[in-house]
Amino acid sequence: MLFTCLVDKLHAAIQNKNHYHGLCTGTGRHQLKHQVQGNSMSSSIVRRLLTLSALMPLLAACSLPSPRPSDTSAVADLAPAPSQTLIIDTHIDAPFRLHRRYADLSQSAPDGQFDYPRAKAGGLNGAFMSIYIPATVDEAGGSVALANKLIDDMEAIALAHPDKFAIATCTMDIYAHAEDGLISLPMGMENGGPVAASADALGHFYTRGIRYISLTHSKSNALSDSSYDLNEPLGGLSPLGRETVRRMNSLGIMVDVSHISDAAFEQVLAVSQAPVIASHSSLRHFVPGFHRNMSDDMVRALGAAGGVVQINFGSSFVTAQARAYSNRARLIIGKFQRENNLTWDSPELRAFRAEYRKGNPYPFASLDTVLDHIDRTVELAGVGAVGIGSDYDGVGDTLPTGLKDVSTYPALMDGLRKRGYSQQDIDKIMGGNLMRVWRDVEKFAEAQGNPALCAG
Repeated sequence: MLFTCLVDKLHAAIQNKNHYHGLCTGTGRHQLKHQVQGNSMSSSIVRRLLTLSALMPLLAACSLPSPRPSDTSAVADLAPAPSQTLIIDTHIDAPFRLHRRYADLSQSAPDGQFDYPRAKAGGLNGAFMSIYIPATVDEAGGSVALANKLIDDMEAIALAHPDKFAIATCTMDIYAHAEDGLISLPMGMENGGPVAASADALGHFYTRGIRYISLTHSKSNALSDSSYDLNEPLGGLSPLGRETVRRMNSLGIMVDVSHISDAAFEQVLAVSQAPVIASHSSLRHFVPGFHRNMSDDMVRALGAAGGVVQINFGSSFVTAQARAYSNRARLIIGKFQRENNLTWDSPELRAFRAEYRKGNPYPFASLDTVLDHIDRTVELAGVGAVGIGSDYDGVGDTLPTGLKDVSTYPALMDGLRKRGYSQQDIDKIMGGNLMRVWRDVEKFAEAQGNPALCAG
């Protein structure tokens, strides 16, 4: 189909830093418009596609076999400047942070780790907003309402600041927004509880813009066992979980294996017909016994299936020392909380946590530690199987020295460069690999008769 071929050609061209400014004219423009309208794309996407450059050569190329977007052997390494790197972070917890305490993200908001000035300084193009549903909310029956509310909040930010942010619901949105100098806000759901609420819920949240779903979170739910839930009551995925994975494939929603149990991970790979992601996970090799991270075998299997591990930056995810500190602190603080019947946000408990931290300094990881996780992922599964899922705004004041907020992606790229990574490989790690998986998921859905639904 011309439309699918054209999107793939544009994806490959942009990934390899070909220029795409200019105007498509004549018969090619008319044919493209007809195909786009036939796929129920929005008029704004039509305008964007018709104003991208080099469309005529790309349309001509659609009559020839095309390499997969991940097949970089077919193109030269153009070694673009760092400012050209498309940076996609798959896990930023700004929505729940704002739900708890509002901040204007269009301006400096130093109480968190994500805001517009710092994102621009860091060169961030796409920030997956985590629509996080706590297990307690899911168990109480409030998951659908909270998910809708958090999505509303993200749409409100984009509506209030159209010169800064834009909601993104397809890969083409990311490229178009990058061309326009906007920061894309795609959305992923952390905890699949809301989509288990009814038969229509998955379609509803797809329409609302959700483009990946972490099947569970801190407790096993109706879809999957959690890596934190040691009793694993489902033995992996539930029957509903298996069906949900298949339906996600069909719609074009990426399956996220972060937070699920090892057995559920194996079952996801067996069921899914499209590549999957780990949106914010690191490696168990460096933090033995921490099942929330991925084992070497899991990394190899995910890579072999065409997926990508998006490395979590949190210190307790990347060093055993920080994990041991967190485990110990959780016991002590939890005991104080229970004995005094306090909520997590109570002033008394906040003061106790601060006092504990003062007397027991936190063992922050370093940027080099995060690079070690990237290196090992590359060793296990190849450079095409790793990306970044920082968990900014989700791990509190535990971020490594040198990676404290969204302004620091250039430091990570400098570190990769010093370790010998080529610019082409850096581009893959910082966003290209994720975009390749997302596009593969879109293509699978298109083959099922479900073309990508773009926000424009």
